[in-house]
Amino acid sequence: MKKHLAAYLAAMLTMMVLDGVWIGFVARDFYQASIGHLMADAPYLPAALLFYIVYPIGLIVFVLQAAPASTTRQIVLRSALYGLFAYATYDLSNWATLSHWPASVAVVDMLWGAFASAFATANARFAWNRFVVH
Repeated sequence: MKKHLAAYLAAMLTMMVLDGVWIGFVARDFYQASIGHLMADAPYLPAALLFYIVYPIGLIVFVLQAAPASTTRQIVLRSALYGLFAYATYDLSNWATLSHWPASVAVVDMLWGAFASAFATANARFAWNRFVVH
């Protein structure tokens, strides 16, 4: 149970920090220029917190726990695909249904989802392995 909690917390904290830096600093101007007309003045924190609670569960259950004997490289690749697919669901749905959703935002978000998920799961794998008895 400790390894699950450690992996979960590692993934959650990694996603929160990465997204905080990405959304708050690195890509802020890109999003403002691309979809600023759709953005709220401030994020709705309950929804953001719910994402950071739920999303890491998916990384742990569907990637890390599903194949515990996998190499770290395999885990990172699977989690990158998981992130790509999850973020594609959001971005491609927006692109299909919103009249001014830029293709560039969809592509950047999907790549970001792949990277952030891979990095978070790599950290989760490290935390998971700290509790494995050899």
